[in-house]
Amino acid sequence: MTDQLGRTIQIYLPSGEPRGIRIAELTTRTVQAILIPQSQLKDARIRPELDQIAVYFLFGESEEQAKPLVYIGQTEDVRSRLDRHSNEKDFWRTAVVVTSKTQTFTPAHIRWLEWYCCGKAREIGRFLLENSQNPREPFVTEPLQADCLDAFQNLGILLTALGYPLFEPLKQPQRRDWFTLKGRDAEGNGALTADGFLVRKGSLCRREIVESAMASCTSIRSKLLESGVLIDHSPLQLVFAQDYVFDTPSGAAQTILGRTSNGWQEWKDTEGRTLHEVKRAPIANDSSDEQ
Repeated sequence: MTDQLGRTIQIYLPSGEPRGIRIAELTTRTVQAILIPQSQLKDARIRPELDQIAVYFLFGESEEQAKPLVYIGQTEDVRSRLDRHSNEKDFWRTAVVVTSKTQTFTPAHIRWLEWYCCGKAREIGRFLLENSQNPREPFVTEPLQADCLDAFQNLGILLTALGYPLFEPLKQPQRRDWFTLKGRDAEGNGALTADGFLVRKGSLCRREIVESAMASCTSIRSKLLESGVLIDHSPLQLVFAQDYVFDTPSGAAQTILGRTSNGWQEWKDTEGRTLHEVKRAPIANDSSDEQ
């Protein structure tokens, strides 16, 4: 999604609260993103930024799904649309409304952006799309499409800066950064990344969960199966149908092995060194040398 150019992002806090309404913009671009916690919809109504037409994103979580949820839409009346969604959709807790600072968005812009954003969100797969219908590609002229693609790139950067990397593909680690995990009826490949611990597509999970790990493993397994991240492979195994990021190496390890485990010790590189030895021990040693 992003290239290697440096950028400056300005985030304004209207109330001074860092967890409240936030208005983000790239200082050299016209696209701006207004983050609105659902609990502060009333306060957001007075913001002049909501006077414009917009493409918007509703972000939330589900107790049944392993991935965060998003709904993508477009509207010419932001206040009324968010009020309606607040009454009708239970999953979301945060809205991000994307507008043009120079009021250059037209209905054609936001319809095309809604269609394109939905397609990209499905393609990248970091979030589960809550849209029940797929918008059809609207006709736009070639120059207008170029403008929309530029706006898409900028709104994607702003969403990531605000904590929602909807359009950021999972970065594949280099070959030397992969670790393996093996156990009875289980074999996984994973790597420590900026997002968490990435388990590679094709990793095999032991289907059976030992009794002592039922409480910790059953819930995440159910969510992964419901989301289609894990699917049936054999009577004894499940398989990761796509890459998936866990919060911790231990969470990934116990999901694969079907038992409690310390992922920092279980994951090993090609030389047999543990994840702890490769990633944490050198840092500790460097700190000792400096003292």
